[in-house]
Amino acid sequence: MSQQDRQLLLGAFIPSAGIMGSAWRHPSAASDSFRDFEHYRWIAEKLESVRFHAVFFNDTVNVDLDPLALARGPNSVRWDPLVLLPALALATRHIGLIATASTTYNEPYNIARKFANIDHLSGGRVGWNLVTSLGGGENFNRDDHIRHADRYERAEEFYDVVTGLWDSWADDAFIQDKASGQWLDTDKLHVLNHHGKYFQVQGPLNAARPVQGYPVIAQAGSSDAGRRLAARAGELIFTAQHTVEQGVAFYQEIKHSAAGLGRNPEHLKVLPGVSTVIGRTQAEAQAKYDQLQALQDPKAFLSSISRFTSLGFDLSELPFDSLVPLPPEQFDTNTHKSRQKLVFDLIRRERPTVRELFNKLTAGGHRVLIGTPESVADDFQEWFESGAADGFNVMFSGLHQGIADFADGVVPELQRRGLFRREYQGQTLRENLGLPYIANRHQGARP
Repeated sequence: MSQQDRQLLLGAFIPSAGIMGSAWRHPSAASDSFRDFEHYRWIAEKLESVRFHAVFFNDTVNVDLDPLALARGPNSVRWDPLVLLPALALATRHIGLIATASTTYNEPYNIARKFANIDHLSGGRVGWNLVTSLGGGENFNRDDHIRHADRYERAEEFYDVVTGLWDSWADDAFIQDKASGQWLDTDKLHVLNHHGKYFQVQGPLNAARPVQGYPVIAQAGSSDAGRRLAARAGELIFTAQHTVEQGVAFYQEIKHSAAGLGRNPEHLKVLPGVSTVIGRTQAEAQAKYDQLQALQDPKAFLSSISRFTSLGFDLSELPFDSLVPLPPEQFDTNTHKSRQKLVFDLIRRERPTVRELFNKLTAGGHRVLIGTPESVADDFQEWFESGAADGFNVMFSGLHQGIADFADGVVPELQRRGLFRREYQGQTLRENLGLPYIANRHQGARP
């Protein structure tokens, strides 16, 4: 595709808890959205109608037992994305379906089998968000959470095992010759026989090879280890950058790293996260945002952010209009290293008050865009044409009105500018993202 023919990719971040932050308190929010499948069906169908590339569901395997967080936030329960995806596969026809599944607290065989099956169920529209988990050891026979370096080492081997299992069968292995009675060409079977540091897996996978060869691999880690894994395996790279300059630097670095590993940089699509609040006028958009912010519990939110980023002090104990103290020079966390660095860098760069930091971090550290369809399209166009992004992972709170505002306002404006498609180009998620089918690694190996 030539440079002038490039168009934006749009993914949608949908909280698997149904709704994010304090949006559940909004007058328009349905009280049961966190457990009502029709909530998710509406979102997927609405975004498919405006030709979004994919919906993406996050996940965790633990519950924050902080009493304030439990009492004030909706994240104590959530859908397993690998349960949601099969149902949505039958409710939609074109939109991609991407699920988070941890490499730390799962086994490769189970994950390979589920994603292969859902890829067939959806006609080739599934993606795997490959993550290492930010917590959860207490629910998996451990007293602690596996160390960050060990998690990523395990993730590398996990990916090798899963993709090896997806290559268990040649695409044409199941000949099903009724006349001869031969169901399978056994020469086209490849037994994995993996023996590694973390896994011992014989194979083969008892599922047909995925429609796409491999489901699309999404990766969201921006720590050093996360970037290495993204450069090696990622195809959709979810990231958090706050300025165009930061976006360009990350974009060039990750694509250069992939090229150094022998990959085609065009086969990595970088989608920064961005939370949008849309109004017919700037004032209307700001009023919508202010209403959402007024529903937030600052103490619960700031306390959670302080723990999440290992800040070293509790923001919720500081006066709301006081300057945020500088974070420690030497810092580390065993949870979200890249988000910790983003928050620490933001504090050092902008020297915000507690109130200003609260307003900036309501999308979990991602950019917040408040404006009209035209101003949001201006921003997307600047990032896209500056080489800071291939598209965006648009973060929605779960409120239907917010999704409709973007779908009915921003998408038509992007289409008017020739920046976004009007029809799906193909059937599979890979085809619609401009990514290649993944051939079996054993193809051509036999005489």
